[in-house]
Amino acid sequence: MAVDRERVADLVRELLEAIGEDPDRPGLRQTPARVADSWAEFFSGVNQDARAPLQHTISVSRGPAPDTLPSGAVMLRDIAFRSMCEHHLLPFRGRAHVAYLPGEEVVGLGALPRVIDVLAARPQVQERLGEQIADAIASALDARGVLVVLDATHECVTMRGGRQLDASTVTIAARGAYVEPGARAELVALIGARA
Repeated sequence: MAVDRERVADLVRELLEAIGEDPDRPGLRQTPARVADSWAEFFSGVNQDARAPLQHTISVSRGPAPDTLPSGAVMLRDIAFRSMCEHHLLPFRGRAHVAYLPGEEVVGLGALPRVIDVLAARPQVQERLGEQIADAIASALDARGVLVVLDATHECVTMRGGRQLDASTVTIAARGAYVEPGARAELVALIGARA
C-alpha cells in the first residue's frame, strides 16, 4: 500500500491548526501537500521486499569470471543513507558500511545500497535497521558472514533534548563468520582506513 497523500495532507493541516497556526496563510498554504509528497518518498520502503535487489546473483565458480573467486570479504564502504526515527518522526542520516563473505553466489555491488534504501525508507530505529540489512543479505545470498556498521547522526539528539550537535551513533550487526569480534576486526579496521 502506498502512502495516502490526501490523508497525510489533511492530517498535516490539522496538525498546523493544533499548534496554533493558520494553514491558509500564504507561507503554509502548500505545506500539507509538500509534507505529503515528502512522506511518500521518506516511507516508500514500507511493505517493499528488501531482498528484491539481491535476487539477481552471479555464480562465482560458473559465472563469467570463475577465476576470480573471492578469498575474503566483499565490502562496500560509505553508503549514504537517511531514515526517519520512529520515536519522534525526525530524520537521521549517516553512512553504512556493508561486508559479506561470499559463498557460491555474489551480487552486483549496486544491489547493496538498494537494500539499504528500501529498509531505511520506513519508520526506523538505527539498531533495527542494521539488523534488517544483515538479515536481508544473509537470507538472500549464501554468504558465510555478513557485517553491517551504521554511523548516523539523529536529529532527535542534535535538535532537541541535550542538543549534542556532534554526536553520532554507531551500531554493528553481524551474521555467520562475523559474529565473533575477532573475525570482524580486520573489516572494522578497513572501514576506518583511507588510502
